[in-house]
Amino acid sequence: MDLSKILDDKIICIDMPAENKDESITLLSEKLKNAGYIDNLESFKKDIYYRESLGKTGIGNYIAIPHGKSDSVKKVGIAIGKLEHEIEWETLDDKGVKIIFLFAVGSNNESAEKHLMLLAEVASKLGDDDAVKKLLEAKSVDDIKNIFI
Repeated sequence: MDLSKILDDKIICIDMPAENKDESITLLSEKLKNAGYIDNLESFKKDIYYRESLGKTGIGNYIAIPHGKSDSVKKVGIAIGKLEHEIEWETLDDKGVKIIFLFAVGSNNESAEKHLMLLAEVASKLGDDDAVKKLLEAKSVDDIKNIFI
């Protein structure tokens, strides 16, 4: 899957002003709704929080990858938020979060396959300490996109 076709300026936010997990998920979900990726904000958030209840989506290194299958998704995408400061999140390394990748994935099998491919591609980049350092230092949408392209 070509991340350059998935990464969309309209759903990437630098210096996101969220103060906590709920605000960050809401802000990124609103971006997805406004850009036509989802059609029902509350239903989408409910599906994300259901997945959050199953296990930690904070993968460490100040990064979280909340996701969940949702009938509200009309187009697969990844909303990215780089926070102004660290917020609390349940993470594997017990640190907070500074960057959030909110995956919008439909409930059908085709979307599930796309989700797995996207997750694998993003995870391979996030496993690279240099890429994570660049993400944490990113000052623009292009800085973030260039890490994945």
